[in-house]
Amino acid sequence: MKMKPFRGPDGTSWGVEVKLPGASNAMVVFHHPAGKTAQYDRYAWLNWSGPESRSVTSRVSAEKVLEKLNDENLAGLFRRSYPIARVAVAPPALVE
Repeated sequence: MKMKPFRGPDGTSWGVEVKLPGASNAMVVFHHPAGKTAQYDRYAWLNWSGPESRSVTSRVSAEKVLEKLNDENLAGLFRRSYPIARVAVAPPALVE
């Protein structure tokens, strides 16, 4: 698993990985440095516009996408990223 470093707006050092690459998109995963759980990890979808995107039978490689990502691209993806896991919250107690 190849990762690229990214410093978030609050100074947190994230590890960036590309997963599920297709012909025209790929999932970009931001791994939180805690690393023990995916509770704080985030993801965003990147729309790919390379030559692979014009053929439904081709697939862009994760390495190629990771190479093309720079700090500006990553900052934009991070701003519109979503948490991968939702923190479990105990339901409120019923009062009778």
